[in-house]
Amino acid sequence: MAKIFRSHILVSIDPETLLAGAKGIFEKLKKEIENAGLSDEIMVAQTGNLGISGKGVVLVVYPEGVYYVNVKSEDVERIVKEHLLKGRIVKDLLFTGEVIKGETVTLERPKEERIVLKGSGEIDPENIEEYIGIGGFEALGKVLFEMKPEDVVKEVKDSGLRGRGGAGFPTGLKWSFTAPLKGEKYIICNADEGEPGTFKDRLIMEGVPYRLIEGMTIAGYAVGATKGFIYIRGEYDLSIKMVENAIKKCKEYNLLGKNILESNFSFDIEVRKGAGAYVCGEETALIESMEGKRGNPRNKPPFPGVKGFRQNPSVVNNVETLTNVPEICRNGSKWYRSFGTEKCPGTKVYTLMGDILYPGLIEVPMGTTLKDIIFKYGGGLKEGKKFKAALIGGAAGAFISEEGFDVKMDFDSLGEYAAVLGSGAILVLSEDRNAVETLDSILQFFKHESCGKCSPCRIGTKQLAMNSKNILKGRATIEDWERMKELSYIMKLTSFCPLGQSPYIPINSFSKYLEDEVKKMLNK
Repeated sequence: MAKIFRSHILVSIDPETLLAGAKGIFEKLKKEIENAGLSDEIMVAQTGNLGISGKGVVLVVYPEGVYYVNVKSEDVERIVKEHLLKGRIVKDLLFTGEVIKGETVTLERPKEERIVLKGSGEIDPENIEEYIGIGGFEALGKVLFEMKPEDVVKEVKDSGLRGRGGAGFPTGLKWSFTAPLKGEKYIICNADEGEPGTFKDRLIMEGVPYRLIEGMTIAGYAVGATKGFIYIRGEYDLSIKMVENAIKKCKEYNLLGKNILESNFSFDIEVRKGAGAYVCGEETALIESMEGKRGNPRNKPPFPGVKGFRQNPSVVNNVETLTNVPEICRNGSKWYRSFGTEKCPGTKVYTLMGDILYPGLIEVPMGTTLKDIIFKYGGGLKEGKKFKAALIGGAAGAFISEEGFDVKMDFDSLGEYAAVLGSGAILVLSEDRNAVETLDSILQFFKHESCGKCSPCRIGTKQLAMNSKNILKGRATIEDWERMKELSYIMKLTSFCPLGQSPYIPINSFSKYLEDEVKKMLNK
């Protein structure tokens, strides 16, 4: 019989909290609880990201649901003596204890409708039995014993799931191109997040790695693949550790490998490490890298679904896309369509950053407005500052001013603003921020990451970055700015892959909403 505890303490373990000393806090908590004679009453466990960033070591105490932030070693004894022994909340460590203009502000975040992140921050991500306890691998069992491969493809098609890697291509439709083909096939998970400020897929892998494994295995069954690869950028040490541990455990439980769950289906997964090139986020460049070549994009067609890894049919989806699949198959496409909008069902994972009161990770239904994301989920701007703009979709995303507050965050609605969901990153800029510096950072990034394969990108990114620096130094004229806009448009039309095509989006949106910022800095 499982042991029952009166309280659980979950300590967030992710790269940010580890740097702040989370491991030491975790061990000290266990020691202090033991010293207080509470080991039989209170359980301390590690968990994934708790949705809070920039707050040092973060932990949550259940059943109260009290979040403590910026926890230091000297705070641990106080938490144990005050909260766990006497039932008194340690108010100065509370997550919601922000002071703005002399007043303490508390944030009541709306309850998130989680599909992808279900269980993240609530269970030990390394414990396969805890994942099974929240319904994990039920979908895999249902698929293997109650559904044919074509039924799975149809279910995903009917769900309306669109790729969460940026382009928003229908996932079921992509699978349907590969499913009828003969020969060896592969499922490739694109976990190469290369844009500044983009880390949602990393936190998914670190919070619910087993859901990714389950989603990939279901995808393999649907299209007839027997091998999967997760391409993770090499800097993601913790993600790699978590995923490799999940693969190992799944094999022990017969959830990966030969004759999964004693069925006739066999599927295995291997981790491949990337070398940190942004261009390898493009699916064909990723495949080139996996084959041991320089990560340059290929000509398309043929597309990877027909000729991909080792010239065999290969389905390439990103982490967030694949982690939607188990819940779709478990609950059905009709259930999935109850979230989001008609044309963009489901939820979307965002990373909130910048001048926002509560930066971090959230998952909300598709179609949630930008205003709600910033003010309801993010608590508004720091120190009561006024909103200037938000960069939506990462470095390759678009700037939106207050005019776009009511835009619904989904693929189709954002198109009206020439914006994209992209990587799910939302960078909020307050009235005090120099937006031109943000644009310059983006253009310097594209210059650095150009693979050099095509002239428009190789030369164009260098010119854009040079002119951007000149604007910041007061050396540019209005003609230079106009040339930047024209050049980015030409690059959009002529560059070989999305990297060279991307600068047009931030430059065009900046021109539309923030051009006065540039004009103030021009050499008259």
